[in-house]
Amino acid sequence: MPDYITTYGGTHFVPTEPEAEKIHISDIAHALSLICRGNGQVKTFYSVGQHCINCAREAEARGYSGRVILACLLHDASEAYLSDVPSPFKKYLPQYRELEQQLLDLVYRKYLGSDLTEEEAAQVEEIDKDMLWYDLWVLLGEKSDRPRPAMKTTFSYEVQPFEKVEEAYLVSYEKWKIRKDG
Repeated sequence: MPDYITTYGGTHFVPTEPEAEKIHISDIAHALSLICRGNGQVKTFYSVGQHCINCAREAEARGYSGRVILACLLHDASEAYLSDVPSPFKKYLPQYRELEQQLLDLVYRKYLGSDLTEEEAAQVEEIDKDMLWYDLWVLLGEKSDRPRPAMKTTFSYEVQPFEKVEEAYLVSYEKWKIRKDG
């Protein structure tokens, strides 16, 4: 067995030794459009890609910086290469969490130019947790212990064909990408 995965675009990617030049937004968009939130334990299919797009739209509506908007779009990019592990189980996998963070930091450096500041990371985490409140309520009928967060955007949990989500992710990336040339 090879020690790499072959991405949608044909790249041989070693998840334990990620290389920035082998990370491609097209691979991220494709994979996240096909990965279901909640490890598939939801009432209907809702992709990680849809979730990330909605997080980015919420960040924009809250007036957050372009870096935070793009970080929200990319915050689950590691799942395109590592898959996801449910949070209650992930806490028992320190090596996985370390690899996941290493890969996400590499994604941020590639597409944002640097790691997130503490403030930026807190803003991304806040939006992700606020979206989770709605995910649990809509996709599972489960109430959170937290109060219902106020959202600046409206978003849909309508099942979307993966091709539509993939395209929307790429369009969102083009809209919010950080231009290194000014």
